[in-house]
Amino acid sequence: MAKLTRRGFIAATVAAGAVRSMPVVLTKPPARRILTLVYDKSLGMMRAIDRLVP
Repeated sequence: MAKLTRRGFIAATVAAGAVRSMPVVLTKPPARRILTLVYDKSLGMMRAIDRLVP
């Protein structure tokens, strides 16, 4: 097994994560996030609702 330093381990982990997430990012169309503020009577305050719209 290769000897990894902390810096090497972090680099290898980031590289593996990038390889896994790249196909998902490239195949999915970009989605917009819409943040809406509504008044919730039961809470008695404003509440944020976050939605993803394709």
